[in-house]
Amino acid sequence: MRSLTTFKIGGATKYYFEPANQEELGESLIFAKKKKLKIYCIGSGSNVLADDKGLKGAVIRLNNKNFKNFKFQEAKLVAQAGCLLSSLIGQAGIRNLSGLEYFTGIPGTLGGALVMNAGIREKNIGDLVEDVTIMDYNGSIKTLKKSEIGFGYRSSRLSGVVVLGATLKLKKSSAAKINEIREKLIAARKKSQDWSWPSAGCIFKNPPGESAGKLIDLCGLKGKRVGGAQVSLKHANFIVNKGNATSRDVLRLINIIKNAVNRKFKVKLESEIKIWR
Repeated sequence: MRSLTTFKIGGATKYYFEPANQEELGESLIFAKKKKLKIYCIGSGSNVLADDKGLKGAVIRLNNKNFKNFKFQEAKLVAQAGCLLSSLIGQAGIRNLSGLEYFTGIPGTLGGALVMNAGIREKNIGDLVEDVTIMDYNGSIKTLKKSEIGFGYRSSRLSGVVVLGATLKLKKSSAAKINEIREKLIAARKKSQDWSWPSAGCIFKNPPGESAGKLIDLCGLKGKRVGGAQVSLKHANFIVNKGNATSRDVLRLINIIKNAVNRKFKVKLESEIKIWR
C-alpha cells in the first residue's frame, strides 16, 4: 500500500485487483464477497492511511483506461470514476464551463472525490452532481439520483459500493473568470499547504464554524513529532511523513492532537482521512 498512497505508508494487501473493464470489476467483487473479504476501493490514494501490518481484504483500483473516459454534453460532464479530478478541471476550463475550477489543487480521482464529497469551505463536488452510477458488491449496476446519495460535509452514502462515474452539471462562463478562480486557489494552497513531504492532506474535518488547523496551532502542536510523523510547520491540519513514518506513528500523533484540542477547546475533532486496517 506504500506505493499506492500519497502518505507513502502501508504494508501489503492479500488481494489486489486492477480490473480491465466493468465485467472484470464485477467478477472481482463477487470473488471478494464469496471469500468474505473486506473491500477497499482506491483511486489516487490521496486520502488514505493504510496499516503497516497490511490488509487482509481486497484492494480494488480502477486504473485501467476503460474507467477514465469522459464526454461533455453541452453544459454537462459525464465522466468515469478513474478520471483525475485535475484533468477534468482542465478540460472543463478549455470549454469555458464553470463549477469544477473550485476544486483546483484537490488531488485524486473523480470517484474518490464523490465518495468523500471533496471540496472547499464554500463548494463541494456534490453540489454539481446530477446522478452517480455505482456497482454494488454483487456486481449489479445502478444509477442513483443526487437525492439518494446523501451528500454531507466530507461524506456520502457511496462508501459501501464502487463508484463507476457521474453526471455533473456545469455552467457557461468566461475563461477569464474561471482562470481567476483557479489562480487564486493555487496561490492560496501554495501559501498555506505543505506538500514538501508525503501526506494525505488535511487530517481532520473542520468543526462547525471553526478551523481544525487553527485549533491545532493554538495548542502549540506545529512541529510535534512521533517517530517519522510530524505535524506540519506550515499547516497544522497536515501530518507529514518525514521519512519512514509508520501508520502507528501517525495514529499516535492523531490521538495526541485529538486529546489536546478536546482538553483546550472542548472540541472533538473527526478524522477526514480514511484509516484502513
